[in-house]
Amino acid sequence: MQTNIFETLDWLPDAPEDFRQRCRVLAADADASGRDVYALASARLDNNKLRVLGGVITGLIATGVTLTPLSPFKLGLIGTGTTDLLLPPMVASAARHGIALQVVAGHYESALQDALDSGSGINVSRPDAVLIALDHRSLPISTVPGEPERAEQIVEDCAQLYAAICGAVRQHGGAFCILQTLASPPEAVFGSLDRSVPGTLDWIIHRVNERIVELAQRDGNALFDVARLAAVVGTGNWFSPQEWNVAKLAFSYDCVPLYADRLGSLLGALRGKSRKCLILDLDNTMWGGVIGDDGMAGINMRQGDATGEAHLALQQAALELHKRGILLAVSSKNTDDVAREPFRTHPEMLVREKHIVAFQANWRDKASNIAAIAEELNIGLDALVFMDDNPVERDQIRQALPQVLVPELSSDPSDYARRMLATGAFEAVAFLQEDKGRSEAYKANAQRLALKSDAINMEDYLASLEMEIHFDRFDETGRSRIAQLINKSNQYNLTTRRYTESEVAQLEVDPRAFTLQVRLKDKFGDNGMISVIICRAEGDDTWRIDTWLMSCRVLGRQVEHMVLQEILHHARAAGVRRLVGEWRPSGRNDMVRDHYGKLGFAPDGAGPEGSTLWTLAADHEAPRPRMTVIRTGVPV
Repeated sequence: MQTNIFETLDWLPDAPEDFRQRCRVLAADADASGRDVYALASARLDNNKLRVLGGVITGLIATGVTLTPLSPFKLGLIGTGTTDLLLPPMVASAARHGIALQVVAGHYESALQDALDSGSGINVSRPDAVLIALDHRSLPISTVPGEPERAEQIVEDCAQLYAAICGAVRQHGGAFCILQTLASPPEAVFGSLDRSVPGTLDWIIHRVNERIVELAQRDGNALFDVARLAAVVGTGNWFSPQEWNVAKLAFSYDCVPLYADRLGSLLGALRGKSRKCLILDLDNTMWGGVIGDDGMAGINMRQGDATGEAHLALQQAALELHKRGILLAVSSKNTDDVAREPFRTHPEMLVREKHIVAFQANWRDKASNIAAIAEELNIGLDALVFMDDNPVERDQIRQALPQVLVPELSSDPSDYARRMLATGAFEAVAFLQEDKGRSEAYKANAQRLALKSDAINMEDYLASLEMEIHFDRFDETGRSRIAQLINKSNQYNLTTRRYTESEVAQLEVDPRAFTLQVRLKDKFGDNGMISVIICRAEGDDTWRIDTWLMSCRVLGRQVEHMVLQEILHHARAAGVRRLVGEWRPSGRNDMVRDHYGKLGFAPDGAGPEGSTLWTLAADHEAPRPRMTVIRTGVPV
């Protein structure tokens, strides 16, 4: 039954009528692909359909089917009450966000025991992360209204419990933790005064949540804000006393699709699946009316007008995304100069031309324009979200470019901003200063491409950029950004190995590891960190390149040659005679299949997990591009 809670997923299109038949076909297909799974998961599914699809996915994974391009993720789950009913919906919803999920559940109400026992099922399974899905009923909480000292001790006891679980999970299972905030029950003993009286349940939960947030920001852990999720549907709907009494469900079964979807978006973000670019239609999306027919005076984004303010709300939401580094682009069937005019001169337009990194206004089909935007920005189609009021256009993009996320919209523009943000497409697990400058970086890259077209030849073009490359070992200052790149980079990533922030910290002091963080500046600005290198010693004379990733923004600028030269420089200094490179296919990194071959490495057969190995003598002389080298923290 579709309840009001289920309608919070109204940004998804309805499931196909033959959904169950498609699931049966998928379950029997030994050659099933992640794309088939993603197509079925990318619809609005109730608990029954999620259970069916989750079972199919679990079965395929168990039989060894590789669901490329979905990224594998093994999740441990320890939580309050009965968690078994959560597992299939979690698996199905994770596929919607690009994840092939396996879940290992702990014992009933045994969170600390499962964490502390090195032989527990969760620790033995060696998960990527463990979800600590507790609520207030599993914590050492007793209300002590009006007793601030005892109340503070209760908060401290809860915080210590979470810290103990996280520490044990990392020690025995090698995983980081995903920490849920606590939803506060709707009933208030003191009414409106509940939050301000020390020792009430609401007061304690509020402060425990503050400690959870602090812990989630340490040691590479992550935060899952369930308190906010419960607020979306209302805590009166979130908590179900009947279901707790009968089945020990920590929250209403009706809320499971929403919970599973938001968890899926978080897991996707942890695997670098968050979308990078929002593409907006114009007529009746960014503004009311048709600019080509109604003219500047006829389009509606007027303050004081219900329809106009609805379109302005979408623009404001887009600007908020822009502030945190999400790219904004336009795809519209329009004449270019007509389409640009409101961005340039309309007094009430919030989004301006300076905020747009790619502008496609012409009479071609929108699928072609969206593909052109992806090519112009040098990002994958799976990094895009497309907003369009026209259901025909939405369907066409879903059919032609299924990797692009296209939220379903109603006929009421007041709902556009909410549905866009409800997708979870832009989920973030960290926010760094470099994220804020991403839009400007892509604009600057467009300027570089324009300069390239005017250059006499490639050598002159590169010289005209006045590039300055900075090399440094891994350190505390760059640690967060290094971890972010390792977990977000997919295309120019030779092995797509993922490391948590705490694992990056361990590499900083590992005597058998050589690491590099690489930054690039040029006359147009600072590109920030654009490459990460991890080499591991094998024997006395060999380095294996465990990780080599680069930002696609710097493709074609011969940075890879300079990075190789730097690796060789330090390899020779360490007495290394041979480098071993590895390309491990992930379904998204085909562009670097021949990376090592182009750099002069010789093929050296097959490696594990379908990888290809390459070797290079350390005395190889790599080409030296025309750029200034600055070393910090690495020997000259």
